[in-house]
Amino acid sequence: MKQSLQLRLGQQLTMTPQLQQAIRLLQLSTLDLQAEIQEALESNPMLELTEESGDDSSAKDEASDVSELSPDVLVDEVSSVDAGIAADGDVVSQLSDALPDELPVDSSWEDTYDSVMPQTSSAAIPENSDYESQDASSESLQEHLLWQMRLTSFTDKDMEIAAAIIDAIDDQGYLTCSLEEIFSGLREELESELDEVEAVLHRIHHFDPIGVGCRDLQECMQIQLKHVSPETPWLAEACKLITDHLKLLGARDYTQIMRRMKCTQEELKEMMALVQTLNPRPGALISPKLAEYVVPDVMVRKHNGAWKVELNGEALPKVRVNNGYAGLVKRADNSADNTYLKNHLQEAKWFIKSLQSRNETLLKVATCIVERQRGFLEHGEEAMKALVLHDVAEVVEMHESTISRVTTQKYMHTPRGVFELKYFFSSHVGTASGGECSATAIRALIKKLVAAENPAKPLSDSKISQILEEQGINVARRTIAKYRESISILSSSERKRLT
Repeated sequence: MKQSLQLRLGQQLTMTPQLQQAIRLLQLSTLDLQAEIQEALESNPMLELTEESGDDSSAKDEASDVSELSPDVLVDEVSSVDAGIAADGDVVSQLSDALPDELPVDSSWEDTYDSVMPQTSSAAIPENSDYESQDASSESLQEHLLWQMRLTSFTDKDMEIAAAIIDAIDDQGYLTCSLEEIFSGLREELESELDEVEAVLHRIHHFDPIGVGCRDLQECMQIQLKHVSPETPWLAEACKLITDHLKLLGARDYTQIMRRMKCTQEELKEMMALVQTLNPRPGALISPKLAEYVVPDVMVRKHNGAWKVELNGEALPKVRVNNGYAGLVKRADNSADNTYLKNHLQEAKWFIKSLQSRNETLLKVATCIVERQRGFLEHGEEAMKALVLHDVAEVVEMHESTISRVTTQKYMHTPRGVFELKYFFSSHVGTASGGECSATAIRALIKKLVAAENPAKPLSDSKISQILEEQGINVARRTIAKYRESISILSSSERKRLT
């Protein structure tokens, strides 16, 4: 093969480090961005937090060029720092002179000296404060059961069996494996019998919460009914209902249940009222999910008849260039220290510029969304308009990928609640008049129809499709089923109730 040289002309799009940083910051959520800012503050000495103040001096200092700082000012600042260090040294020397060589053995530090810690801890915590509630961590179900196991009069062998059983219980309170599997794992170590494992499990069933460690729903409800007072009305009938007709009860076949139990509808209501007091997931009482709080990025409010959009200034810390360190940069100096300061100063400027670009893009997109979804803010979900990323991208003159990044994990606070920006985007279906209806509005209509239906004769998907078609919205039955499942609404057979 003969070698040759060729000259080709072409264009190639290259992403600069500044653009890569701006895109990365754009797609971060508020919490992730806070961590990113904190990391930048720790790694870059040119960055500092902006403290809110009533005067405009800090703003003027931030806007002024670093080259305007005179050497005399820097000398004065360094001198003041040195003076502070010297003062601290005097204080330390005074404290060291005042300290005795030894302290009495039976005395404490506070007996001889005043505490140097600020006396704000007692004032910060109210006297009637619940100290347990200040701990953010919650007790797990396994920890709660192990605590009860240690208080129970188990032998060492039974204690090992109980620990193995508790380890196999999930967060809902059910046993995740069979007793044979637990027995096979313990047989070689403890030389136990299957009857012993069964007996220990029976005792765990009566731990708090009642019914924990059961193998199925029927066993869980039966154990809970055993702890109900024997004088409770309809207790025997409720036990028979759970034991013999649980599948029919789950299928809501009330007619078949009344025929087999030879009871009336009113009697079946009394039995079901007692059954409904039971907890099908006992473990959820001990290990509830912690509430997750959302910090909105954008605030929307109505002022003088117009909707105003503004960024949440309290969501993120404000950063700026540290003028003290920036003033140490010498323009004509190529030393290693000066190069280090120059590089960090440039990185700080890029970082601040990327944050500003993120805020401007977020505000533009949020303003466009509010303009298009004004009906939702005024009237609710039923007035939501169809909106896709391409619509917003055309208005703000950006690419759809940018709109996707800026609307992911960003939240908007409105008078109707806090919503993710993605919530305002939805597909659409056609109407009889040739218009469009968003999927969010259809879900709201389905929810409204189901809330107003007769519990004894709930609306089927076909009936809901027919009702919407009469209102001019053409939606197929399968689409109704998909929207219904997305908002966690059961089917018509599962929504049936006794009236």
